[in-house]
Amino acid sequence: MAKNNCAVHPPAATAGDPSMQTCIQVARQAAILAATAADEAMTAVWRSRSGDSVYLEAVMHAAHQEAVEAESHADRAERYADDSAMPRSALLYCARQAVARAVRAQTAAGVETTAADLRAQLERKLTAAEYAEQESARRQREAEHEAEERAATSMDRENRDHAAKNRSLAEGHVAELGWTVGHLRVMEAAESGRLYWRDGGAWQATRPGDWGGGRRISRERTQALFAARFLVAVRQDDGTRVLTPSPMGQVALELARLHPAGLHASDQAAYEARFAQVRRRHRRRDDQKAAARVLPPLESSARNLYRKPFTLTEQHERAEREAVDRWEDEGGNCPAVEGPRPAATPAEWPSGCCDQPKNMV
Repeated sequence: MAKNNCAVHPPAATAGDPSMQTCIQVARQAAILAATAADEAMTAVWRSRSGDSVYLEAVMHAAHQEAVEAESHADRAERYADDSAMPRSALLYCARQAVARAVRAQTAAGVETTAADLRAQLERKLTAAEYAEQESARRQREAEHEAEERAATSMDRENRDHAAKNRSLAEGHVAELGWTVGHLRVMEAAESGRLYWRDGGAWQATRPGDWGGGRRISRERTQALFAARFLVAVRQDDGTRVLTPSPMGQVALELARLHPAGLHASDQAAYEARFAQVRRRHRRRDDQKAAARVLPPLESSARNLYRKPFTLTEQHERAEREAVDRWEDEGGNCPAVEGPRPAATPAEWPSGCCDQPKNMV
């Protein structure tokens, strides 16, 4: 049975449209009337004689189809009412469609079309005061919902959207990296600024700058990540190379954290997954094995689509830094010149001064 999507090109709502609660109630009542009509059509089939059973079954199926559609529109109306981003026009359209389907169900069943009376409730225009009250209540609900979301995530709506898109991005790309949890640990050590390469081995320093000890890190995984350009090296004066995530490596690390289920259980499982990816690109078996031993780079589309989300605290700190940078760019503070001070009030003027400050009225 074809489903009608009531969110496709709904007519625009006007200031006098009925309330959200009215739309829900009307849509649900219409669905009940349609279901009742379908039940009556089914009862008629049970009581029919053999001669008219074919006709009555056709009537029953037609009424049942309309009842199903009315129920579907009523369900959508209730879902849309819970979605603050859904325009009210979609909700009103669903209610109208539920009524129309109910009327068709009653007509098909041959019963009185009482559902048509519901249209009057959807056509009643709200007064300006009622509409203003509804808009105020809607804005209040949206503000409360936004406050709850900010308290739960510490992010505004824009950054919550970035986080949701990043999670979806991670689900589609982490498995293709061919990483294990061990690769993730190497990248996290690099992010902390404590991963270094010395005397042919990888180490995690106890603290940044202390390149004389720490604990060993997987040499093979570190080399593979460096060869794939997830890591970059900075040579120190003593020959030590400090490894940090490249821009691509940082994005890959963030995605792996978002979707750890995409990491492979073992190095063998990761190798087999990479082998499956390169099988089509290489004909010779030896070429396939050689390509599978190399970590593939993160796809450029993922790098371009990733957006780092910022918490409200991070946004506030960034705004403060930018304000300081702008002040310094515009001249900043000179050592021999006193910084800006608030304008003095009359009570603070020096005694004997007759002239009022130029910017004071």
